[in-house]
Amino acid sequence: MTDPATLDDWTSEVEDALGLAPGTVDSTAVLDLVRDVAHGVMRPAGPIAAYLVGYAAGASGADPGASADAVRALIASRGSA
Repeated sequence: MTDPATLDDWTSEVEDALGLAPGTVDSTAVLDLVRDVAHGVMRPAGPIAAYLVGYAAGASGADPGASADAVRALIASRGSA
């Protein structure tokens, strides 16, 4: 089991290394998305979907929550969930 404090520390270190403001990343939301995609499509698709949601947020200013919802809708439309 992952220690939440360790995950929070790691997330903070990565945010700092990437020049992001503290608290930029909602780890729980990312992990929930990865879980949903991993169970609804296949395990390797989870991290890829999370990366694409983040990329969309950075590249076009897309809302990460709305993008995650779009990914979940895609899973549901495929009948994979």
